Formats: sequence, structure tokens, C-alpha cells
Amino acid sequence: MSSVSVPYAEQPQWADVVPLPQYEGVEPLAPIFYTNEYKDATDYLRGIVKTGEKSQRVLDLTKHIIQLNPAHYTAWQYRYETLLAIKSPLDVELELMDEIAIKHMKTYQVWHHRRLLMTHLLRNTDEASTSSSSRSPSQLASTELTFIARTLAEDAKNYHTWSYRQWLLAFFNDDSLWDRELDFVDSMLNHDIRNNSAWHHRFFVVFQSGVREGEKDRDRILRREFTYVKQNISLAPNNASSWNYLRGILDYNKIPYSRLTSFVQPYTVPHADVPSDLVDLEDPPPSRGAQLPSPGAIEFLADVYEEEGGNSILKATELWKSLASEHDTIRRRYWNSRMKEGLRAIQVKS
Repeated sequence: MSSVSVPYAEQPQWADVVPLPQYEGVEPLAPIFYTNEYKDATDYLRGIVKTGEKSQRVLDLTKHIIQLNPAHYTAWQYRYETLLAIKSPLDVELELMDEIAIKHMKTYQVWHHRRLLMTHLLRNTDEASTSSSSRSPSQLASTELTFIARTLAEDAKNYHTWSYRQWLLAFFNDDSLWDRELDFVDSMLNHDIRNNSAWHHRFFVVFQSGVREGEKDRDRILRREFTYVKQNISLAPNNASSWNYLRGILDYNKIPYSRLTSFVQPYTVPHADVPSDLVDLEDPPPSRGAQLPSPGAIEFLADVYEEEGGNSILKATELWKSLASEHDTIRRRYWNSRMKEGLRAIQVKS
């Protein structure tokens, strides 16, 4: 973070600008106290906005303010408008902002600014291809994906970063970008199998990328994803993210939960009840040393019984009861409410 030690009022090149104080002519009940440096810079920004100036020194001023407060939306927006007005190379701006984005990745305005830059570059392909780096829009997008991976190495679950990555993929919608994305997700999940953000991104890439497959491709993809998530459940049966992913596959493709009863059942009992010599590549059993029974599996099996209806709901209530009393006591009230709803449904039908 750089700092301008000399106030703008004492810099000759800013002598023509009249600074505008935030609280000019008013006395707020609860004024916000800023550092002198920040107050000085923002006073001059308000003066600049009033005159509508767009120049290199405006870029210098907005950069200074952003370094002091990366959530200053007006500074970001006026900076973007200035970049366009003076025809500053936007891909150079992306590189200039990399350090700020990594340091302040949880600030929404950082990612919104990058999104504006990338949108403009794509819609103005001639400008992108004749910039100082001579990169095509697809090359810029690929470079941006590499940058996003760097930020995720700092914080692998940051919402704004993942959201921006999904927007970038969907907006450019380039096959060469989509083709590499599953490998990226695999690397993230290999590093942390419990990264719920990475699981969510995998679902987005596989099922919500807009790619239209034929029926054979759809069946192949479903088999691949079922195999993938089952293997991960086998390795970490108490990982809620993988169970949620499994449910997502079924719900999205309108497949009944009962299709996976044989896979789920071994995860609902103590490990001692699972045959040690069980080998099933289609439905892999829990790994050695896994903590069983798995609350996620018990909940899943209860949903299977509830889906079946009739007397099977009694089996579901017994499973909910075990979750409330032993396996997932932190959500005791939720499971008790599920039991009451299940019993009420039985009484209504009878």
C-alpha cells in the first residue's frame, strides 16, 4: 500500500482543484472520523467529480483512495469511467490491480471492477487484440483464470472469487476454457476434499455450463459423476459437501433417491457391521478407519424411506430419532420436527 505523505493541498499540480469536504454546511450527529490522509484524498475526489475531469492524475488519485479503502465504490466507478475516457489499456489495468485483488479479495468492489474491465475487453475485441500485450480476448480470459487460481491459493473458499470465476467462464463461454475446468476443480478437491465451494463449482461446470449433450453423453457424464462422488464419500463418509453433491445430481436429473439405497446402507451402520472383504467398484464401501455411522448417510436413507411413503415413514422416523439422540445432536430440534411431520403424515393417511 503506497501513501502520499504530502497533502494534495500542498502539491502544485492539484492547485487548480477545489476540494469538497464531506460534511460541508452540515453538522452530523454521528460523524465518521477518517485519517487526515484519507479525508484529504476524498475531498479532492469530490472536487474532481464535480468538475467531471478525466485524466491520468485522476487515475493516480483514485488508486491512492482505493489503496486506503478498497471498498470505496465511487472511487472504483470513477476510475473505470476515466480509464475509458482517456483510452487507457484495460489489460494493463488488470495487471495493475492484481495486488489489490489478492490483498482485498473479500471486497466486492474489487471483483466488480475486474468484471467491468473484462466485459469491455470482450465487447471491444479490436481494442483487446491491439493492446500493449497483443492478447486476444480468449487469451485474456485464460490469463484471468490463472490469476483467479492464484487468489484461491490464498483463500480457497472466498465467495467473491468463485463467483467471479463462474461469471468469467459463462460470459466468455469458450470451449477451451470449459475443457480445462474439471481438472482445476479436481486439483482443488484433492487439496481439500471438504471445500464446499469447489464442490459447488464442480456442479456448476458439469450441469450448469450450458453445454448441450446428447443422451449418450448425458448417461456417460452421470456415470462419471456418480463414480466420482461415491469414491469421495468412501474416503470421507462424514463430509457433508460430497453428500450434498450426491443429492444435487439426483435432484437436478430427477432421479429417485432409492436408486442409491444399496450404496448408502453400509454407511448407516457401525464399521464393524460392514464386511471387511467387501469389494464393489460400482458402490465402494467405507474406507478403513472411517467413522461410522455417517449422519449424512442416515439422513439420506431416511429421505429414501420418506420418499417411499406409507409404512416406510416409520423407518424414517426411527432414523431421525437416532440423529436427534446420538449422531447429530446439534440439530436435535430439526430432527424432532422431522419426526413430528412424519408421524403426522402417517396419521392423516390412516
